[in-house]
Amino acid sequence: MVDRQQPLILHKNTFDPIRMGVIGVGNMGQHHSRILSLLKDVELVGVSDVSVERGIDIASKYRVRFFENYLDLLPHIDAVCIAVPTRLHHSVGIDCLNAGVHTLIEKPIAASITEAESLVNAAADSKGILQVGHIERFNPAFQELSKVLKTEEVLALEAHRMSPYSQRANDVSVVLDLMIHDIDLLLELVSSTVVKLTASGSRRSNSDHLNYVTATLGFANGIVATLTASKVTHCKIRRLAAHCENCLTEADFLNNDILIHRQTTANYSTEYGQVWYRQDGLIEKVHTTKVEPLHAELEHFVHCIRGGDQPSVGGVQALKALRLASSIEQMALDGKIWQQSDINYQYLNPLSSKTF
Repeated sequence: MVDRQQPLILHKNTFDPIRMGVIGVGNMGQHHSRILSLLKDVELVGVSDVSVERGIDIASKYRVRFFENYLDLLPHIDAVCIAVPTRLHHSVGIDCLNAGVHTLIEKPIAASITEAESLVNAAADSKGILQVGHIERFNPAFQELSKVLKTEEVLALEAHRMSPYSQRANDVSVVLDLMIHDIDLLLELVSSTVVKLTASGSRRSNSDHLNYVTATLGFANGIVATLTASKVTHCKIRRLAAHCENCLTEADFLNNDILIHRQTTANYSTEYGQVWYRQDGLIEKVHTTKVEPLHAELEHFVHCIRGGDQPSVGGVQALKALRLASSIEQMALDGKIWQQSDINYQYLNPLSSKTF
């Protein structure tokens, strides 16, 4: 454990580059390293990984130092990206915050609610930046979808996040690996309290965690949402649909597309004594940018360090998503139903609006 130093210092009104490091350079960490090496006003100082071979390879590629022990990296940097397995998020994150380092942790924020609360509190004590890598917030398709829905009356939301089976992120269930992305987006779009929740799921015969989960949520404002996530589907799908009073809006996060389906008029005509019916519809395609979401996410992290702004997905927001994800995961395992009126039900607290 690194000793706590003075509260973190923001880089306001300074032209010095922000010295950054990456802890964990596997599937996601190598992309963090790539983008940080390209960002202006940022100096990628070094990387750390439990695999010496992989760490040296990434360090050599970007001509930075490799640190076998991540604690040795911390004195040399102002900020860090943590992309280690979920079970290590808390221990590594606490060390970084206590060492006076602004911290971005990949999602989910931690493996448990207790660990997540500890990270949120540590960030508050340090007065530094804690950002969590809910990358879909920075997807151009989601950002445009948010703008569209501000002018629509949303009735229901439907999200599908599917992937083929792989060995990646097998230390957590599909809820914490994939569905938590859509949980975070849902909470951002709806801004209302969950009053009803059901969930069910299944797993591969050789898996310790749920591989397929579907959940239905009811909100106090009347919106209903259905979330489905899978790690056993033989194609990759990332879609969110909003069923609105006047349209159906579909966002495809893989292809960066948004389509708005609108009903126009119904036409009736007669031909040889028969009545023919035709329903005309209109499909609008919304323009989106081609910015890489991770690039936008890391730019936002740097901006917060520079200006002292709070991240759009900070520890508190990530904790709310984790609470809901944990409840969905548990319900998918036991098949029970939670309602707001069931005040003694064990899942009430995880779905509360409590913040830290």
